[in-house]
Amino acid sequence: MIYFTADTHFGDPRVLRLDRRPFANMVEHDAELIRNWNDAVGPEDEVWHLGDVMSARAGDCSELLSKLNGRKHLIVGNNDAEMTTGSPGWESVQHYVELRLGGYHLILCHYAFRTWNQMGKKSINLHGHSHGRLKPLPRQFDVGVDAQGLRPVTLDVILSRKPVVIARHDLLEE
Repeated sequence: MIYFTADTHFGDPRVLRLDRRPFANMVEHDAELIRNWNDAVGPEDEVWHLGDVMSARAGDCSELLSKLNGRKHLIVGNNDAEMTTGSPGWESVQHYVELRLGGYHLILCHYAFRTWNQMGKKSINLHGHSHGRLKPLPRQFDVGVDAQGLRPVTLDVILSRKPVVIARHDLLEE
């Protein structure tokens, strides 16, 4: 399976206040996000993390990544320091990716776009950064933990939560 997530902000106490995450402290926060991740993601699954993984002051990113199931890809966010982007725990690190999954053309970036490649051909923009506060455009989804129940989610879950059903036959040809 392939999962998407963003804005975990491990070790960053600002999220407790700014995003009103329901934890008394960062130890509880980080433990719950790790538990949620590993409950959803298996060791052989793939995860695309769309940025803002952890605070630069939170410790060793390699140690954190070793606690998380799956093969992990990073789309760099504005809060991802060199100690995060340079960690050997990533399968890949980039700022932007386009990929095809289950008949869909996905545009992955930390930031939401106003327009994106092949938008007129029904491509889908997955992003983080807005912490569930940005009104999306059609075929645009915030995969950040604040918008997705504090856990990584599959594309099927993301699309099922949207009131407008996107039919696969309406999408880009393979």
